[in-house]
Amino acid sequence: MALDTGLQGVHVLITGASGGIGIEVTRSFLQLGAKVSAHYNSSQRELSEISSSSLKAIQAELTREDDIVKLFDAAEEAYGTPVQILIVNHGVWPTQSVELADMTLSQWRNTHAVNLDGSFLLCRDFLRRLRGKSAQILEPVSICFIGSTAGKFGEADHADYSSTKSALMYGLTRSLKNEIIRIAPKGRVNSVDPGYVKTPLVEEVTKNEKLMAVALASTPLRKTALPIDIANQVVVVSSPTLSGHLTGVNVSVDGGMEGRCLFPPQA
Repeated sequence: MALDTGLQGVHVLITGASGGIGIEVTRSFLQLGAKVSAHYNSSQRELSEISSSSLKAIQAELTREDDIVKLFDAAEEAYGTPVQILIVNHGVWPTQSVELADMTLSQWRNTHAVNLDGSFLLCRDFLRRLRGKSAQILEPVSICFIGSTAGKFGEADHADYSSTKSALMYGLTRSLKNEIIRIAPKGRVNSVDPGYVKTPLVEEVTKNEKLMAVALASTPLRKTALPIDIANQVVVVSSPTLSGHLTGVNVSVDGGMEGRCLFPPQA
């Protein structure tokens, strides 16, 4: 049975599109006929290898208000229509483990500026530009945040990161679901929340067998996700036909993870 996702010709903006999850999300939307504006910060990486008339790569520093405006301007100019679906996928995860008692204010502020301030600026401009648009433009409107098990369970030595993800998953998702309908009556806001995913960002972490044994101790499927696992769920929650009555929801894509294990499991 063929499923109509309702994404053919829909304008999608994906932030952090050159990363491990972002590139798979980009490919998935393109395969379903969407017009994709793919944001990157410093490097296009695999984006430059995709040949498609429905892909526009756009550079922006998401903590700068002027860059956000230019990002949406470039996206609209590329396709002649406003962004209809926003995928907030960008983010920074400091690789060095630092207890909160030893964390610098600059690290705390930088993580929040990128992960949270950038998301605020994106959502604000996205919603502003949709005001007064036609019903046809507003029909598939939605926002999807990429959350994390860190936002659900916390993550020791990464409190800066986990606090930003909690804010996206609970504070913003559940507040904006009640605001977006004032602009787009069928507009929806959800988040897709991965656990460990095999991406370049955490490649060294996933190679550490001892650490992964602890990380997967409370995960029934006992495996890490692949980027396509996340991309599939992002597409589903963004689809106006498959998920038209889904809003304010956190979709966990974590293998059934039930919490954090502080000590290695016994053999």
